[in-house]
Amino acid sequence: MKELKGEKENQIENIRRIIKEKEIRFIVLQITDIFGKSKKVTLPSSQLDKILANEVMFDGSSIEGFTRIEESDMYLYPDLSTFVVLPWKTHGGENTARIICDVYTPQGEPFVGCPRHVLKSALKKAEDMGYDFYVGPEPEFYIFGLDEDGNPILDSNDKAGYFDIAPLDEGEEVREAIVLTLEGLGFEVEASHHEVGPGQQEIDFKYADALTTADRITTFRYVVKKVADDLGLFATFMPKPVTGIAGSGMHLNMSLFKNGENIFYDKNTEDHISQEALYFLGGILKHVKGYLAITNPLINSYKRLVSGFEAPVYIAWSERNRSPLVRIPAKRGLSTRFELRCPDPSCNPYLALAAVLTAGLDGIKNKIVPPAPINENIYSMSSKEREEKGIKCLPKNILEAIDEFSKDELIKDALGAHITNKYISAKLKEWEEYRQIVQPYEIKEYLKEY
Repeated sequence: MKELKGEKENQIENIRRIIKEKEIRFIVLQITDIFGKSKKVTLPSSQLDKILANEVMFDGSSIEGFTRIEESDMYLYPDLSTFVVLPWKTHGGENTARIICDVYTPQGEPFVGCPRHVLKSALKKAEDMGYDFYVGPEPEFYIFGLDEDGNPILDSNDKAGYFDIAPLDEGEEVREAIVLTLEGLGFEVEASHHEVGPGQQEIDFKYADALTTADRITTFRYVVKKVADDLGLFATFMPKPVTGIAGSGMHLNMSLFKNGENIFYDKNTEDHISQEALYFLGGILKHVKGYLAITNPLINSYKRLVSGFEAPVYIAWSERNRSPLVRIPAKRGLSTRFELRCPDPSCNPYLALAAVLTAGLDGIKNKIVPPAPINENIYSMSSKEREEKGIKCLPKNILEAIDEFSKDELIKDALGAHITNKYISAKLKEWEEYRQIVQPYEIKEYLKEY
């Protein structure tokens, strides 16, 4: 306890010093709602003592999925380790800092509807089993130009493909600006490149503990949109913004560590994959239908999960090809990891990582043995061949995914009754509204024919 107290005192002293030296005028306090949308409140730096004393209050009933009006008072508890100076100034030329917060009740208890709290609870269960959960994301996104009215032009002039270079790759300048901004915020960017679709980009940053990674994903999405907007462009993490071209995913590279060692690695097995790793994989595969509504939360998410665009459609794993749901990259030792390929960048990263971790830990606890790996191209198999090999499909739309989520008690318990009920209710409403809208496809196909 003394060490923690001393660490906090050092953090506070450091924050006060930076605010004074860099003449920070404003402090942004940031949270995330249950649907993954970032929210913020900005205070003048003169209110720092109030911020540090956890005395900043907000109306929880005004944020979707939080609380009812009669119990709306919520408090922001800043995580001082997330303090950063933003690399851009206000319109008035002032410097601003940002701190990510946890949400607490007036009774001083963590709010059950706070996604960050949900992930912390899942990580505590892993810690109790002796594990640390590390994740490296691969977020993809599209950059579009704007018309004279400021609307995105989805027909991109960028005709580049995977790993192309300038002049075909017109996104290079944007990626460079994003990378420089991320590095200014303390990110260690590992790679940036053009993806398969015209205007599609990918920027990968170094793996970290799951909470840090979730925080960074929320920051990453904000930075990408901010930099694109500053350059007169439009960035989107919508999973499938354009029909007929590749959708945007966010592959999650996952590993468990114990006492500083990657427990997915075992030098004594033929493939150097440990038994614990295989059990973790078994849990990931068993519960994927239950957590898919969390990792792929939009109606649009399921327009990406179709054959022909390198997105996973079937529940299988492999060390050798990229068509299954889970791939095991070739590197071993500390780099041994599973790549879960279904998530997309529209998800709430805190809930997604909590759900996936819970599924994997269930595999270890109950020694769930995964099916045999599938090393052939699943997309080229006939339905009969897939049936013979026991390969099942992922849910085909958000309605099917929500139905599977509602039946998976483990995943529901990991998210808690509050978030589960709010989430399911909101997604069913979203589906019902979508179901009643006449789509352009219907007008094109049926209006003149009938």
